[in-house]
Amino acid sequence: MTAAERLAAIETWAARWLGRFALGSDDEDALVQGFCDGLVDQGLPLLRMAAATEIVHPVLDARAHIWRRGKAVERREIPRDAEDNEEWLTSPFRHMKETRTPEIRRRLGHSYQQGEFPVLDGFVREGATDYLALKLKFGVGATLGAIPGVLMSFTTDRAGGFAEGEAELVRHLAVHFAHAYKSLASVHAGRTLMTTYLGADPGRRVVDGAIVRGRAEPVQAVLWYSDLAGFTTIADTAPHDHLLDLLNEYADCLVSTIAAHQGEVLKFMGDGILAMFPLGDDSPCARALDAAEAALRHLEHLTGRRRDGGLPHTDIHLALHVGEVLYGNIGSRERLDFTVVGPAVNEVARIEAMCRQLEQRVVTSSAFAAAAGEARSRLVSLGRYALRGVRRPEELFTIDPEAGVG
Repeated sequence: MTAAERLAAIETWAARWLGRFALGSDDEDALVQGFCDGLVDQGLPLLRMAAATEIVHPVLDARAHIWRRGKAVERREIPRDAEDNEEWLTSPFRHMKETRTPEIRRRLGHSYQQGEFPVLDGFVREGATDYLALKLKFGVGATLGAIPGVLMSFTTDRAGGFAEGEAELVRHLAVHFAHAYKSLASVHAGRTLMTTYLGADPGRRVVDGAIVRGRAEPVQAVLWYSDLAGFTTIADTAPHDHLLDLLNEYADCLVSTIAAHQGEVLKFMGDGILAMFPLGDDSPCARALDAAEAALRHLEHLTGRRRDGGLPHTDIHLALHVGEVLYGNIGSRERLDFTVVGPAVNEVARIEAMCRQLEQRVVTSSAFAAAAGEARSRLVSLGRYALRGVRRPEELFTIDPEAGVG
């Protein structure tokens, strides 16, 4: 086999392997691992390969995969506030991105002058002899989300660097890889968008095809409805940046606590949060109470820190209720919402409004108390009250101060 035939065979193998992989998997780590291991098996003397791209994510800016011969792929996720770290600022990838340079190649042999890029100096110490970095752009609208392209680098430690024709082969391989990488990145972007804006379970259902208007299933669930105490007054007086910071910090505290207790946040309504804990055999009422008590503890720390820093701070009012809801797609032909509806949703909102009147941080319904099982001992009655829009007065409860935080 001639050298040209060998290189053509490697490209054919790579194109076929990447195409089959992208059709059957969403595992980016396995994509990089299998591609690079396979190239070595095909005779391409790779020492290291890196691929990086911006991603669609609320707190992460980019994701990188780094392969080294004989080692497992390393995944790095870069937060949005990490653009000024030294490793990024002095990297070839950053230089290519900022200067719109499509390619950087550096021979790393004896004549290489160190100091241009510190990461390359490290490769020299590891025995690298040749480095080729490429920037492949994605077309506008060709990805799910604003992902401009992928940056890739290939490094060899063979004496003399990449052989004649191999550098051009690497350029072709990068195009094949970018197709597969973009395919997987778009899948992950879609899932991230769905779970970020709809929640984990609704997002999964929508991605799996639950998008037909009017299709909803009856579900028995614990409902959580909370809002921030005195938020209107804060909104009228606080600067916009302080207001957004307050909303984000309190929401982060509550949402993470609900999720840690297997609850599902369904909707943000201004400063309010609607969540549910589906009924089952695992004591959802107890989990909801655990979540409420944990949230109150976390909020005390958060409020204390904000108060000490001279920042706006507040507290929450929280209602817990049990009832049947319709869980699914509700809306118009053009605009749907995956949420819950039903009398129980209205009732939990009415119960939350009683927190102010009763001067309680947490109020639960009699239905919640009745379904709480052993957790019922953690509740104490507040008496019977008429709820707006509800025909009969209802007994309300709160967390017993001797048994919980409330």
